[in-house]
Amino acid sequence: MKEFYISDCARQENQTITSLFVVAVKQVKSKKNGELYLSVVLADRSGQLQGNMWDNVQDALTAFEQDDFVKVKGVIHKYNGRWQLTIHKMRRLEDSEIDHSDYLPKTPKDIEQLWRTLCDYIASFENPWLKALLNEFTSDEAIVTAYKNAPAAKTLHHAFVGGLLDHVVSLFTVCDLAARNYPQVNRDLLLSGAFLHDIGKLHELTYQRSIAYTTEGQLLGHMIIELEMLHEKIARVPGFPPELKILLEHMIISHHGHYEFGSPKLPMFPEALMLHYMDDLDSKMESMRAQFEREAEFDSPWASYNPSLARPLLNTRKFLDKGLAASRTAETPKPAAATASPSPEVTTDESISAEGPNGNAPHAAAPDAAAQAAVTVPSEKPALSPLEALEQKFAAHKVTSKPS
Repeated sequence: MKEFYISDCARQENQTITSLFVVAVKQVKSKKNGELYLSVVLADRSGQLQGNMWDNVQDALTAFEQDDFVKVKGVIHKYNGRWQLTIHKMRRLEDSEIDHSDYLPKTPKDIEQLWRTLCDYIASFENPWLKALLNEFTSDEAIVTAYKNAPAAKTLHHAFVGGLLDHVVSLFTVCDLAARNYPQVNRDLLLSGAFLHDIGKLHELTYQRSIAYTTEGQLLGHMIIELEMLHEKIARVPGFPPELKILLEHMIISHHGHYEFGSPKLPMFPEALMLHYMDDLDSKMESMRAQFEREAEFDSPWASYNPSLARPLLNTRKFLDKGLAASRTAETPKPAAATASPSPEVTTDESISAEGPNGNAPHAAAPDAAAQAAVTVPSEKPALSPLEALEQKFAAHKVTSKPS
């Protein structure tokens, strides 16, 4: 049973840990003096960790291979803002010594509910050709099983079991909303592209022990695989319009949006362009969410540098919570010193029973202004909400320019 997960690095900084991992990457490299050292990427369900073994590496070089489970002892520390493990000892483990659920992260969402949601979207299609095509995919048991389990990427986003389905259902949701705002967009075509755009990941990635590329994935990539899968299923829908076929093909090969990101073509019609931007948005939002989750215990609202986004990230929830807490402390009013209020005059029975000019009891005489001010107790101001307190704090520091 694992007691240390990679997500625990912050609590174990500069401490020696002993734990179990799966080897996601194994490389033998050279130091500046020509000596060899071992560089590995260790993984468990909470993330990945760079590990380096600098000394006594000869025995370790052949003791294990990539995708093996290993027991490791070493020191956790930071290098260039990222966690690393300096390895002192490591040995290969047998499958009987580990629990597989410790090593592959999995979506916390209900897989079957996600699949039902995806099928409900397809059932709502008005285009009979696109509905029939996607039903060919969703009625293929091998594809269904793989689609429910495949990750959406190796590391960048939705890199966990069920990640592809999680990503596509999220993409269906935002594409459906966006299509309502742009009447020129064909909703069924857009959602079909969303379903197909990463379906090649079923064969591009393997995820038995860690997420890695298959030989097919390395040599072809998911776009080529997707075109082959698309053509196979279109052949099962007699009379499928060639115009729809070429639009779907273009959406597949252009969804990365830029030549330098692997798209042989740029998006050239509204549905293709929207698919690219919605896919890019969902991927980036998940990358941010996952990093904030990994660094939830950090006090600073600034997360560490995100390599895929090429920038550090600000956790707005932490940032605002800290600001609101500071505002509540700064704006809390100090209690005023208590002052004695003058006692009201005591009326006599005689004055109460006296009659007015019309034989009625007289109204009480209105007090003069000075007396009224003396006995009036100022009402307390209503308590400010945290957001109002923060807005008040910002307003107090607002700089306004003088009119010229």
